[in-house]
Amino acid sequence: MARPNILILMVDQFNGTLFPDGPADFLHAPHLKALAQRSVRFANSYTASPLCAPARASFMSGQLPSRTRVYDNAAEFASDIPTFAHHLRAAGYHTALSGKMHFVGPDQLHGFEERLTTDIYPADFGWTPDYTKPGERIDWWYHNLGSVTGAGVAEITNQMEYDDEVAYNATRKLYDLSRRHDDRPWCLTVSFTHPHDPYVARRKYWDLYENSPALDPDVDAIPFDQQDPHSQRLLKACDYDAFEITPEQIRRARQGYFANISYVDDKIGEILDVLERARMADNTIVLFVSDHGDMLGDRGLWFKMCFFDGSSRVPLTIAAPGWNAACIQQPVSTLDVTPTLAALAGIDMTKLAPWTDGEDLAPLATGTGGRGPVPMEYAAEGSEAPLVCLRDGRFKLTLCDKDPPLLFDLDADPKELNNLAGDAGHVEILENLKSLAEKRWNLQGFDAAVRESQARRWVVYEALRNGAYYPWDYQPLQKASERYMRNHMDLNVLEESQRYPRGE
Repeated sequence: MARPNILILMVDQFNGTLFPDGPADFLHAPHLKALAQRSVRFANSYTASPLCAPARASFMSGQLPSRTRVYDNAAEFASDIPTFAHHLRAAGYHTALSGKMHFVGPDQLHGFEERLTTDIYPADFGWTPDYTKPGERIDWWYHNLGSVTGAGVAEITNQMEYDDEVAYNATRKLYDLSRRHDDRPWCLTVSFTHPHDPYVARRKYWDLYENSPALDPDVDAIPFDQQDPHSQRLLKACDYDAFEITPEQIRRARQGYFANISYVDDKIGEILDVLERARMADNTIVLFVSDHGDMLGDRGLWFKMCFFDGSSRVPLTIAAPGWNAACIQQPVSTLDVTPTLAALAGIDMTKLAPWTDGEDLAPLATGTGGRGPVPMEYAAEGSEAPLVCLRDGRFKLTLCDKDPPLLFDLDADPKELNNLAGDAGHVEILENLKSLAEKRWNLQGFDAAVRESQARRWVVYEALRNGAYYPWDYQPLQKASERYMRNHMDLNVLEESQRYPRGE
């Protein structure tokens, strides 16, 4: 059988607790529900870092931020770091990207042979945090709770315009691939910015969630003085005391978020429909994933940037030839995507080993193996020193040199309300997990590396914005002279070669 094609469907800020075994029952997401039913579903999958650019660099490379050096949303993703696009392309795959990947720096491809759209966020160093000014908000780009107070209905927004374009280019690319002008197997990554805030949705999707049972958060807001130190920092970073958030605003924000899950589900349905009609579905791996989650008002927190499950847990499903549909409870990581795709594509895994912190999920998916503790890192806005986390079985430990440890038993306490770090009955578990963390991380060295990176970028950004400015933002190329019919072509050959299927 020919090597499988690969279709990666990525969304932004999809809370994994809403995807325990496919989309939760209350979500109107028929296409994702149908995809989940034929996939291996990893119910406890975690991001490598709960922020867009670090999460995506780690997803693509299989390396933690401490290795990629993509610590935040303005840290360069270096061109010499291998990604799944590099590995697959070297193995003979055609690789393409439609949509968001939040690459920072002049390399806007990272192994993709072509990009079909520009990115939605800036590619330069302008969003660099500053650890030398702890607690200071950088107002012009930090998140604030205006996304909550401004929730509502619109028929077009900045983000809808982007995702409409992403879906259009993805379906057009699938039609091109169906024509078989290129005999190589392909990997197409389609990456949407929804359901990322702002929580503004089209009326047709908004109305699906009128009086939904899920509009109130599962965990009530925790008073500020009872929040853990990192949550307090995040609240301040989001300028929480400048807003009076009402229960109705919370409900409207969640309604907009759920509505945008339905919007992106429709887009995914369009893409899967073309894949089927183009006769490519039978030999195509379909992977669905998010970069990180969204707290959605639980505990009084919004957006991401922390290791609570609403922020750090993400959906991950894989429909692959030879894999039987199943739900896997063992914790896994988005770091595992690169080695898993490489193995499914028949790539020699010994060549991949030095370049990944992830593990091939095939043994776990097929019932013949397991996976070790899942690591996470965070060193961006709202932090004052790097935070690290391990999910090992039922337990999750968060460590930071500035904060007391957080230890949760997610089987007994899925809402993470009972910190066991000071509990006498869990001393051994705490020490064992701390020992695993100390073997993996040098927090002082990690902090020094982050501060050096930030300092370099503050110098470079200010210099490059002075005088003539050359942007790194990706400019999609469209050769209009090679599209449709032109006079260096034979019309008869063109019409036949651009038709698929032929002869029906």
